[in-house]
Amino acid sequence: MAEQVPKSVLFVCLGNICRSPIAEAVFRKLVTDQNVSDKWVIDSGAVSNWNVGRSPDPRAVSCLRNHGTETAHRARQVTKEDFATFDHILCMDESNLRDLTRKSNQVKNSKAKIELLGSYDPQKQLIIEDPYYGSESDFETVYQQCLRCCRAFLERAR
Repeated sequence: MAEQVPKSVLFVCLGNICRSPIAEAVFRKLVTDQNVSDKWVIDSGAVSNWNVGRSPDPRAVSCLRNHGTETAHRARQVTKEDFATFDHILCMDESNLRDLTRKSNQVKNSKAKIELLGSYDPQKQLIIEDPYYGSESDFETVYQQCLRCCRAFLERAR
């Protein structure tokens, strides 16, 4: 029997220190809990290069810990290679979507399906707002949205 090639997903937001590392950590926990982590390649990245190398925002880390989830992620910027290697690129808002679509058009062998992560939300909240200038409760809102969306995405992607 042929070995199954893992599926891949890249979560993207503006700076890769709030929303996308939360989504990445949530998705990693979901696939681990469902014993399918060997079937997935998972990462997150930023549209911008502002935070490259930085750990996630302490409020994001705290929010994840409150839900029994850890992250060791370091921020990175999305590369042209990401469009050729990832099956899915899931972003947080329309600005991310525009930037990613523009970048993907510059890649000849782009295979990634670029979508809003919120398009999977059963509660139909399409945009996952940036909590950076908000409070801890805004990070909790992002976590809950990411959890709903990641569950639905994983179910659909199986």
